[in-house]
Amino acid sequence: MTQPFSQESTLPTVAVFGTGRMGTPIARNLLLSGFPVEVWDHTAAGAAPLAADGAFLAGSPADAARDADVVLTMLPDGDAVAEVMSEPGGALAAMRPGSTWIQMGTIGVDWIERCAALASANDVELVDAPVSGSDGPARNAELLVLASGSDSARERVQPIFDAIGRSTMWLGPAGNGTGLKVALNNWIAAQVEGIAETIALTDALGIDARLFVDAIADGPLGSPYAVAKGRAMLAGNFEPGFALRLAFKDVGLALDAARTRNVELPLTEAVARRWEHAISDGYGNDDVDAVIAVATTATDRAAVTTGRRRT
Repeated sequence: MTQPFSQESTLPTVAVFGTGRMGTPIARNLLLSGFPVEVWDHTAAGAAPLAADGAFLAGSPADAARDADVVLTMLPDGDAVAEVMSEPGGALAAMRPGSTWIQMGTIGVDWIERCAALASANDVELVDAPVSGSDGPARNAELLVLASGSDSARERVQPIFDAIGRSTMWLGPAGNGTGLKVALNNWIAAQVEGIAETIALTDALGIDARLFVDAIADGPLGSPYAVAKGRAMLAGNFEPGFALRLAFKDVGLALDAARTRNVELPLTEAVARRWEHAISDGYGNDDVDAVIAVATTATDRAAVTTGRRRT
């Protein structure tokens, strides 16, 4: 049976909730940096591999939070965060007064406001710190942390961010981190859909779509992200790093934030319709670059995703 961490550590004990594609490498990098780490996931099998790395497997969110100095939530949406933190048996009621909650998943501006209210009601300090980067950067401790919270919290949590990321942007009061993350993911959506449609157009013009990607690579017209996604589309490599269903969720968060602030996002609305189609076609658990499948016609789809020019 896994034994609890040493109580002699001078580093804060971190309880990580959510050991999926992002939470697992985050927890592992904290362990590698010497942090005592407790982990909990809805499925024990999801958290079990971290025991071999030295994490303590908690039986419930409350059990994990009771002994933790910091609780870190890396969960897929606001409903999941609320269930783990505030429902009966949740973590907030077990957290010590004055302890810190790092909310790291992408849950949108409305939910982060609810989280702030929950934290305040339970005498817990919220640090809003979503990350930019997929599972590869998470494994390599190269995430960009979009942190927001009080100056006093900054000093306490910065060593945690240093252990999991390449850099941290401090953005002011809690909530600003989520705001910037929503904007960044809106930009990601525009790039992914834009390169998918342009690959389809290039192919329809009778030109090898690889030439388009080569033309924008290493130049001002092509961001490294867009070029990487274009090459993955042409290779038919839809291995999930950022699953389409999660990207679609984030597009919805951007639209929700825009509507409540009287901002029109017609491009994002069009992307949402296209991506809903791709998900209904069965691509939801594939990487976001699978949207190439709805950017091409049925007859051209196989040729485009294997990098062959249409004849």
